[in-house]
Amino acid sequence: MKAVVMAGGEGSRLRPLTSSRPKPLAPIANKPVMHHIVDLLRRHGITEIVATLHYLADEIENYFGDGSEFGVQMQYVVEDTPLGTAGAVKLAEPYLRDERFAIVSGDALTDLDLTALIAFHERSGAKGTLALQRVANPLEFGVVVTDESGRVTRFLEKPSWGEVFSDTINTGIYVLEPEVFDYMEGGRAYDFSRDLFPFMLRDGKPLYGFVMSNYWSDIGNLQQYQQANYDALSGAVRVEIPGRAIGERIWAGENTRVHPDARIQGPVVLGRDVTIERGAVIEELCAIGDSSIVGADARLHRTVTWEDVYVGEGSSLVGCTLADRAIVKDRVSIAEGAVIGRRSTLGSGATVPANIKLWPDKSVASGAIVSMSLIYGMKWPGSLFGDSGVSGLANIEITPEFALKLGQALGSTLKPGQRVMTSRDAHPASRMTNRCIIAGLLSVGIHVQDLREMPTPMSRYTARSSGDAGVHTGISPHDAGQFLIEFYDPHGVNIDKNLERKIENLFFREDFRRTPMESVGRLDFPERTLEAYTNGFLIALGAHAIATAGMRAVVDYAFGNASQILPRILSNLGVDMIALNAYFDNAKVLAFRENRTRHLEQLGNVVTSLRADIGILLDQHGESLTLIDDRGRVIEGPRLLALVTELIARRVPHARIAVPIMAPDAIDTVAAANGATVIRTRSDRRSLMELAEREGTALAFAGGSGYELIFPEFQPVFDSLYAAAKIMELIAQEQRTLGAIVDELPPLHLAARRVHCPWERKGAIMRRLLDETHGENVELTDGIRIARDGGWALALPDASDPILNVYAEGGSDDAARAHVDWLVERIEGLVRT
Repeated sequence: MKAVVMAGGEGSRLRPLTSSRPKPLAPIANKPVMHHIVDLLRRHGITEIVATLHYLADEIENYFGDGSEFGVQMQYVVEDTPLGTAGAVKLAEPYLRDERFAIVSGDALTDLDLTALIAFHERSGAKGTLALQRVANPLEFGVVVTDESGRVTRFLEKPSWGEVFSDTINTGIYVLEPEVFDYMEGGRAYDFSRDLFPFMLRDGKPLYGFVMSNYWSDIGNLQQYQQANYDALSGAVRVEIPGRAIGERIWAGENTRVHPDARIQGPVVLGRDVTIERGAVIEELCAIGDSSIVGADARLHRTVTWEDVYVGEGSSLVGCTLADRAIVKDRVSIAEGAVIGRRSTLGSGATVPANIKLWPDKSVASGAIVSMSLIYGMKWPGSLFGDSGVSGLANIEITPEFALKLGQALGSTLKPGQRVMTSRDAHPASRMTNRCIIAGLLSVGIHVQDLREMPTPMSRYTARSSGDAGVHTGISPHDAGQFLIEFYDPHGVNIDKNLERKIENLFFREDFRRTPMESVGRLDFPERTLEAYTNGFLIALGAHAIATAGMRAVVDYAFGNASQILPRILSNLGVDMIALNAYFDNAKVLAFRENRTRHLEQLGNVVTSLRADIGILLDQHGESLTLIDDRGRVIEGPRLLALVTELIARRVPHARIAVPIMAPDAIDTVAAANGATVIRTRSDRRSLMELAEREGTALAFAGGSGYELIFPEFQPVFDSLYAAAKIMELIAQEQRTLGAIVDELPPLHLAARRVHCPWERKGAIMRRLLDETHGENVELTDGIRIARDGGWALALPDASDPILNVYAEGGSDDAARAHVDWLVERIEGLVRT
């Protein structure tokens, strides 16, 4: 049997280590990770190997040669341009066509029992067998769903939490029959999970998953690289560590010299020709590369050094990684998580704090403290982006340096000379952060038009008409103690996951474009943006109906900057408006959420006292609203969606309306009674805005999970300013009071709870919950929604917290609560086991 070793990846998340070395040659316990894979194949009797190469292909060919030194036969195929995981294997078809073959990643570490995998493949009669692994956080992997027999039923490539129905992920290790080549054309790009395997499932070909209990790590980032070294040294993964034993769990290569006064505490591996001088201390979990020197009285603990590294006298290295030919002079201190690139030099007495990265060929002066950090002093949960953008504590997590790099990362994804629209709310910290983002954008050759202080919907509108991208900075609408930075695409919609990952990769690698002085971006402050927004607003709206109705409205602006815009528009519409809290007050904005109930009571009293037709409370960002009817009743949340559905369905023939999966079925009842259609969507903000952009005016309106409103006739984003006027237009066309319309809405019986679930258990809990729903009516649009007697219950993983959100609807309030309790009890039982 033959094997393919996939070794074409760049390993960009391991930079600066992989800046000039392919990831398969990154050493684990002093041996390249691909060498460990070749050892694994040889142990299981597979000695004919084809390696697929792309990035720095010559380096890998030079290391392995014809394979005879490693007890195998090596052949190579090289991708001139990336062809995807399956497309690369298609290049090797001439070597593989005659018999089944295995595929193993050359840059992941595993001790998988390949013999057991192949035997399982033969017993199951599969055309393809995938080695699967259960992981705590499946978001960065391809999730594979199987039935009880192990047959694959579904693939999900890098899912969101709402799509996590299992914690079994694709390791990229396969056993395949040669007929898989019939599904591919030469020279075209194919991916196994996205293309080839779905093709085979479509044709009914048997694909099986083999859940492995062995060690596996894809070594996807610098922390995992360090951990893989620790695991190899500690025996957590079975590998062949080079060298001979010179002490308990201490291995040393040829010609290695250890001074009698040096102290080594295993597990430790020392390469060939290593010198450990007098008084040096090498503590556990260290891997010292070939030809390295550790000076007198130096101390290393949980440190990985590549070959030809010099560590000077009295230096202290803890939990760090040094690439080849790094020079660390006397009394240098390098802290946890730091990475020193190839041929970098640290002068005597220099200090490298935790998580710093030095790229290749850098020089640090003697006594200097390196201040440029990967994310210095911050802790980020695996990725920059949350559900809505980048959030964190202002000037603590989101510092000026952080914002500068964020602007550089965004700008480096764009072409020089493209234009980004920036905006902010009125908070002083927002102004500071916005200016730092602008500086980052300008430094990489991007032109910036700064809209300054502006509500979010207006900045999105301007980005749609004038920009290649947009950035808005402000206090988070969900947490007054947090900052939120949102990124828009040219349609004013939040950027997609692919662009988020590109920005994130550039940010962490600090791989920013360098621009000559004459090509630095230009900063402008556009004029007449309010006029452009107002004109588009009035063109889209049926202004005549409002003007002739003579409506009186009380609007509470909640101390936000919508008060700079909406009064002028409502005046043009002939609305008799009474404004409350129509000025910016930073302290009151932050306290408003706590006092929201009191503000609604006051607004209701003013509406009834002045006999107004409607009361409107706008959030400070201009994206959501709450209504008060002419009798002083509060209309918000799902009742607001039901109201707008009623108004739209009565006025727009055959209207199409989009609502999130947790919206009540009563909305469907209201829509159906008026000939409208309801579309259920995922609950994240971008999915709704993307749907609105795609469908345009074919979609009458959409409601978000926070009950924000989108009217695509104006723009495909959440805009409470336009929503307020649109609702007044619809009420005016009804020629009856808002209270009378509300009286006709059906009762809504909803309940919700939040269940604590550790991050590392989310995938497993969702998989087990799905496994327990045999025979039940289940919907998987977002999370797991289970039909119940006269209602439903929904489990939806939270994207930002270690929480599973549970929603339910029933025929009564008691029934809805019972549905929630039923699902919460199931989840809590799974969490406990």
